[in-house]
Amino acid sequence: MALLGNLAFVFVAGLLTALATGLGAIPFFLVDDVSDRWNVALWGLASGIMVSASVFGLVFEGLSAADSPLEIVPGLVAGVVLVVVAHEVIEGYEVNPRTYEEADFRKLLLILGVLTVHSFPEGVAVGVAFADLGLQGTVGSSIAMFGTAVPLLAVFMTVAISIHNVPEGVAISIPLRTLGVSEWKMVWWAVFSSLPQPLGAVIAYLFVRIARELLPAGFGFAAGAMIYLVVTEFIPEALDIGEGLPGGGKRELTAGVVTGVLAMLPLLFV
Repeated sequence: MALLGNLAFVFVAGLLTALATGLGAIPFFLVDDVSDRWNVALWGLASGIMVSASVFGLVFEGLSAADSPLEIVPGLVAGVVLVVVAHEVIEGYEVNPRTYEEADFRKLLLILGVLTVHSFPEGVAVGVAFADLGLQGTVGSSIAMFGTAVPLLAVFMTVAISIHNVPEGVAISIPLRTLGVSEWKMVWWAVFSSLPQPLGAVIAYLFVRIARELLPAGFGFAAGAMIYLVVTEFIPEALDIGEGLPGGGKRELTAGVVTGVLAMLPLLFV
C-alpha cells in the first residue's frame, strides 16, 4: 500500500514538470512574440540548471551511495547511449508543432511516440531522485511533505526539470502562434509534449527502488542522459535561435547558463 502511495507521489511530481511546459505559452497571452534574446537566455538558464542539477545532485548522490566511484560509470555511459539511440530512432520523423493541430489519430500516435523518446530521460531524472522517498536514514537529506519523507534532491530535481520545460514550451508555442492557434490550445500542446515524463518518473522510481544495489548506476544513468541532452540539444538550440543576435547570442546564453548554475548551488549543501 505504501508503494502505491509513493508511486502516486512520484507520478504527481512528474506531472508537475509536464504542466510546467505549459507555462511556456503564457507569455503569448500578453505579447505576440518572445524575442530571440529572451529565448536564448531561457535556453541558457535551462542548460545551466540541468547540468548543475545533474552534477551537484545526481552525480554527487550516486557517488555517496556507491562503494566505488566506478559504480556510476556504467550508468553514465548507458544514459548517453539512451539519448544517442533515441536520436537514431526518431531521425527522419519530423514532429513539428505546426503539425499538431492537423494531426490525425495515427500521426498523433507517432508524435506521442517520438515525444516519449525525447522527454523520457527527463522523467527518469525525476524518478531516480525520488529513490529514497519515504525512507529515513538513507543517503542524502529529506524534508517532511504530506506526512512523507521526501528527498531534498527530488525537490530540487522536480523544480529543475520544471524550469527547464518552460523554454521548451516557448519553442513549441512559437510556430503554433504563427498558425493562429489559440493561447489555451498552445498551453495544451506544450503540456502534451511532456506528458511522457510522469511515466518515465514512475518506471525509473520502481527500478531503483526494487534494485537498490543499482542505485548508483541509476543516478549515473539520469545524469549522463541529461548532460548529453544539454550538450547536444539545448546549447545548439540556443545558438541556432541567437544566430541573428550580436555575437551570435553567446552573451545571452552565457548569462543564462551562469544564472542557472548559481540557482542550483544550494544542491552542494543538501
